[in-house]
Amino acid sequence: MPLGEALEELQELTRRLRRDCPWDREQTARTIVPHTVEEAYEVADAAGLGDPEKLLDELGDLLFQVYFLALLLEEEGDGGLEQVARAVHAKLVRRHPHVFGEVEADTAGRVRERWDEVKTEQEGRAGIFHDVPASLPGLLQARKLQRRAVAAGFDWPDLDGPLAKVREELGELEAEVARTGEPSPETEPDASVAHELGDLLFTVVNLARKLNVDPELALRSTNARFVSRVERAEELAAAQGERWSELPLEEQDRYYDQAKEETG
Repeated sequence: MPLGEALEELQELTRRLRRDCPWDREQTARTIVPHTVEEAYEVADAAGLGDPEKLLDELGDLLFQVYFLALLLEEEGDGGLEQVARAVHAKLVRRHPHVFGEVEADTAGRVRERWDEVKTEQEGRAGIFHDVPASLPGLLQARKLQRRAVAAGFDWPDLDGPLAKVREELGELEAEVARTGEPSPETEPDASVAHELGDLLFTVVNLARKLNVDPELALRSTNARFVSRVERAEELAAAQGERWSELPLEEQDRYYDQAKEETG
């Protein structure tokens, strides 16, 4: 099936669902967006797994979200799928003068610099921290804020800076914890400890940026490894007739280390 035909069929399907499905009829942009965000994360998971079949499936779900939100715009007389496509086409051409114009940009870093220049010079985006969504997850928001600061020339020249800053912030956190002591479970954290921990996390995100590591994806990958290792440790304990959750910490650690060796 030609691409154009497939896309038109999806658009017609979106229109029919909006017209004939009671659930779809009730939706607004505000109610749909949480699903859009969820689908975007599922695309990220599929890409991280390196599973082409799953990525193909999840991309379809995300594409439908675009079609549905564009249809809502059309209903309000504020545009539609055609306008969405034409606008992003124009934006991509505008932000790639090194491809469609005479500007030279030989590295990925220079391309990013040109993007920021175009946003400021041609798109009228004022201020250093323009268009950073408040709804972004904290790690991604921190990275985006830092990238905006970098575009203004505020950045460490090399890795020594952020590495030293991480050590500095960790030391400040340790000092506050020593002063306040360990809190009781499920109680309000000390404000100074929360402040220093936030500084440490922000600095770690900056280090991740310098290392070309996406902090959100890195943390999600670690989360997955942790789940896999704990579940495997529980299985190893069960094979020995033991309940992992009831073992003392040193025994739990022993099974966890064994699981870590197996799972990598």
